[in-house]
Amino acid sequence: MDKAIFLSTFGLIFLAELGDKTQLTAMALALRYPWQRIFVGIAAAFLVLNLAAVLVGKVLFLLLPIFWVTLVSALLFFYFGYSTLRHACNSEDDDDGPPPTAATAARTAFIMIFMAELGDKTQIVTASQAAQHSESLIGISMVFASSTLALWIVSLLGIFAGKQLVRFIPLCWIHRTAGFIFLVFGVLGLFKLKGL
Repeated sequence: MDKAIFLSTFGLIFLAELGDKTQLTAMALALRYPWQRIFVGIAAAFLVLNLAAVLVGKVLFLLLPIFWVTLVSALLFFYFGYSTLRHACNSEDDDDGPPPTAATAARTAFIMIFMAELGDKTQIVTASQAAQHSESLIGISMVFASSTLALWIVSLLGIFAGKQLVRFIPLCWIHRTAGFIFLVFGVLGLFKLKGL
């Protein structure tokens, strides 16, 4: 029974996030920062989000109006899109300052993922799965563990796919594409506001 809960939740979350904004965001961040540093931020964001989904479920969405979460998320995507495009073709030798610290990279990744995923379909699916298996602590634990693991693996796939792209496509063009993708997510976030 516990294995079935784990596998079904893992499969749902993994397939829902493949090619989604989380994976693309992880890919884009991996082009700006060392992968280990951003994975710390991504992993922490998913731990917090899934813990909230499992423990609080739908109450979270009553406390934080989805309109404001969506607006802040869209604005963050615009900011990172602009910032990425602005520095897209700077050579590494021409950087104006010191390389980003581990804390900066982890904090950026945490904020981007947290705001992008707060109230997203995978958090709702995780809350729903937890509600279905809330009769036991083991069931809820299985939902939390499998959802978190699925999101971590999807993010790692995005990070390493981004690193492999550098071998075939000039970094300048990858940064431009990443910046454009961030701007598209910002626009989509604003369109989403119309429906709220």
